Amino acid sequence: MPSHRLWAFERGVFWALDLEERAPPATTHVPAAPVTCEEARPDGEAALAQAMGLSEMGEIRRRFAAGSRCYVARDVSGAIAGYGWVSRGEERIGELERSFRLPPDEAYIWDCATLPPYRQRGVYTALLEAMVSALWGEGVRRIWIGSSRDNRPSLRGFARAGFQPVARVTFVRALGLRRLWLTAEPDTSPALVAETRDALREGAASAEHATSARVR
Repeated sequence: MPSHRLWAFERGVFWALDLEERAPPATTHVPAAPVTCEEARPDGEAALAQAMGLSEMGEIRRRFAAGSRCYVARDVSGAIAGYGWVSRGEERIGELERSFRLPPDEAYIWDCATLPPYRQRGVYTALLEAMVSALWGEGVRRIWIGSSRDNRPSLRGFARAGFQPVARVTFVRALGLRRLWLTAEPDTSPALVAETRDALREGAASAEHATSARVR
């Protein structure tokens, strides 16, 4: 939903994994906490809502209805140890108050989390690798993901799963004005930075459909 804060300040970074001409990195990461990664089924929304800390299932149902998909990592008992969402085409990034729009052959991973008992045990990297492998099998040529610049655990997970940093983003809203700056990461091609900027251009997506695209 629209932000009610009088001001906003966000510093993030977008990463990408280009699969157009090569297979994803080999899935060799073995987490300290053994998990099985799979796509979540809509009929498992109650367990997913509990893992996400939601008291109702309306938001999960809205995401599934909009075409977003969710992947989960399960421990040996079947309990959810971590989760991550993926969208094709368009997804709203609540922190930046705009949508991220992509071509049909690209995907955006968002709202990922590892539950507290499983953190720092490699679950997040294993989940990302499983999502990358599944998307590659569907013919996706590029996968995007983003995080706060201060979220070191997520950034380490991105790198271990084969992603490369593309651009830093700074968003400011104050006194009714909104500004977004994009700065290329070292050695990133200007064309890829331009694609990132185009994906973030404000368009027809309504703020009423905003969702928080946080990666933790």
